[in-house]
Amino acid sequence: MADFTISGRMKVKTLKADFKANFGSTLRIYNGQKFADDDATLASIRKNDAKEGDVKINGKMLVGNFEKKILEEFGIKVQVANTDDTKLIDDSITLTASSK
Repeated sequence: MADFTISGRMKVKTLKADFKANFGSTLRIYNGQKFADDDATLASIRKNDAKEGDVKINGKMLVGNFEKKILEEFGIKVQVANTDDTKLIDDSITLTASSK
């Protein structure tokens, strides 16, 4: 389990790939009500009033806390889904356990 950092310069597809490589589960990233374009940067889809900066993520973080942190820091809605992206993961599970 590795920690990794999310920055606004990151592309959506890079974040999704890094998340899958680190935790094994799928990350859904939204731009409004729709899925975000894979080639968009996080900065380009973030809300204007969102904070700027980087966010460190580790596997001990709960799914619900991770989703809330990304919304607070970037103004971007994300959801963690199972490995094959068929159902959402419960908010009370750690990121590391989200792929099991």
